[in-house]
Amino acid sequence: MAQLCLGLCLELCFGLSLSGTASAAPAVSATNDAAFIAAREATRTGNGLRLGQAVAALPVDYVLRPWADYWQLQQQLAANAESGTDTVDSSGIISFLQTHEGSYLAEKLRDDWLHFLGKKSDWIRFAREFPLLSGPDTALDCYAAQAAGTPQKVRPLWLSTQELPPACMPLVDQLAATGDLTTEEIWQRVRRMLALGKVGAGRTAAAYLPSEQNFERGSLEATAVDPNRYFRRLSPSFATTRRGREMALFAVQTLARNDVMAAAIQLRSIEQKLPAAEAHYAWGQLARLAAGKHLPDALAWYDLAAETPLDEEQMAWHVRAALRAHDWARVQRVIVAMPAECAQRPEWIYWQARALTTLHQVEQANALFLRIAGQPTFYGQLAAEELGWTVRLPLQAPPPSPEEIAAAENNPGLQRALELFRLDMRIEGVREWNWSLRGMNDRALLATANLARRHTVWDRAISSADRTQDMHDFSLRYLAPYYDQVTAETTAQNVDTAWVYGLIRQESRFVTQANSAVGAKGLMQVMPATAQWVAKKIKLANFHPHHMTDIETNVQLGVSYLKLVLESLDRLPVLASAAYNAGPNRARRWRGDQPLEGAIYAETIPFTETRDYVKKVMSNTMYYHLLFNSTPQSLKARLGIVQPAGGAMDAAIEDLP
Repeated sequence: MAQLCLGLCLELCFGLSLSGTASAAPAVSATNDAAFIAAREATRTGNGLRLGQAVAALPVDYVLRPWADYWQLQQQLAANAESGTDTVDSSGIISFLQTHEGSYLAEKLRDDWLHFLGKKSDWIRFAREFPLLSGPDTALDCYAAQAAGTPQKVRPLWLSTQELPPACMPLVDQLAATGDLTTEEIWQRVRRMLALGKVGAGRTAAAYLPSEQNFERGSLEATAVDPNRYFRRLSPSFATTRRGREMALFAVQTLARNDVMAAAIQLRSIEQKLPAAEAHYAWGQLARLAAGKHLPDALAWYDLAAETPLDEEQMAWHVRAALRAHDWARVQRVIVAMPAECAQRPEWIYWQARALTTLHQVEQANALFLRIAGQPTFYGQLAAEELGWTVRLPLQAPPPSPEEIAAAENNPGLQRALELFRLDMRIEGVREWNWSLRGMNDRALLATANLARRHTVWDRAISSADRTQDMHDFSLRYLAPYYDQVTAETTAQNVDTAWVYGLIRQESRFVTQANSAVGAKGLMQVMPATAQWVAKKIKLANFHPHHMTDIETNVQLGVSYLKLVLESLDRLPVLASAAYNAGPNRARRWRGDQPLEGAIYAETIPFTETRDYVKKVMSNTMYYHLLFNSTPQSLKARLGIVQPAGGAMDAAIEDLP
């Protein structure tokens, strides 16, 4: 009778019909899945009635029932927050938290509840729950400071480049009211926000200035839209006030985003009226932009910045500009001046060591190389080569024991994640999976990676194996699914299989249905327009865009395009990898006016995403080569020498998308 009622409820409420024997396990499983999907849809549409009906139709022992319960509690919080009432049944929330303590869903619900309590200024309950949250966001940190009566805790946030959520503003108000927020600190934040182009945040910060110092209404917005108009109408007396000077600096920076040379001309025309520190600051800003555009003036402008404090991004690009100029003494000097935490990053350890080698300080250089050599990263591999080491796979960890496998299989969070993946709820599944990895040792991580591999959840297998610290299994870290399909295409096209796998690992982590925010699809993340172009180029019959997630078709299109790009870019994988991510014309423009080591080319790519992508693809390729061939290769040789721009090669790539 109960099963009959359940079936009728689902059929009437959600349009879901049951077929077959009601007691059959597959039918029950399908019924539960249908009710769960209905609950998710009701959550998405905000339909509380249908959500309640769907939750009621789920057995309490259904593996994803906690998600449905969470959605129901979350919707109650959202409804109360929207209505401005406080009729939330906290007993239901507390019961859920106690039952699922330590899980991803408990963390998520506690986060939701704390935001609700903070908005209601319910500091007693907030103070009780806040210490139990693992990862509070900025808003919750500010609510916690309000609850504790410690407004000073907002000061580091105020002096950072982070935008402040509304929860932080009462703390800022308190500091301003008591005089604990100085006018200079206000101007510092105004300048930081405007330098980032965050006009709204700059305007918000400027509201704390004395009224006579604040910007005129609409002036910031007008300058952001048309900085040239600002300079045409610039008063000769602009520099007599802090407001006037800061507006001029903002106009210079705004103009520089589109035309850094024009901005430099304007800065030269006004710098004599500026205090030296402000002129130096402006040159430091222009130097960073010029370095990112690979302009030859960048180093001279860094010199004009004199002793002005540079942030980490400015210093990083100072080093990159020096690398492209082969100014090794400057590379060494700037890295030494970096904050300690920044200078200890592998890239700067490597390049400082390279600089010291060039400056004939080999012993000091080798000591630096030793610090990162052997790390499974781009710079760890390069450092090992500098020491004369052969890059090899680490010792293979023993396979997981039956007990370790059972522990992974019985982990509730991993069980929920696998069910979510089965129902194509990848975002939720990834969150559950990643949360479940917290606190795992290497053995548990490898057992978890094996579990993911058995369920063909390739990206989670890689992610889990990637986290091990001492015991490794690189056959899991560098999985090679779809080997027959990939090698058939790479062999036919004479493209390096290891490189293609290194690229796919970075593009999609072998998620065949992967879709990027910009529309790239499938294993090799091919853009629709590129797919159409390549299909026509290779005369692929009967191609339709819906074929893009078909494994064989996607690999054929991706490898074909990769080969075309490779052949048009001196057959250098480092250039072709950059082109695959950011487009062939950009990859061409990023070359220098003199030959560059492939590693310097990679490190000086202007786009952070592409820079990291290229380094990871090239590093991945080394390990795939070892797994496929067992014979080591030189990463430095793979990277090659990137020749200067110009010549026949440039003409050859004009028609590539």
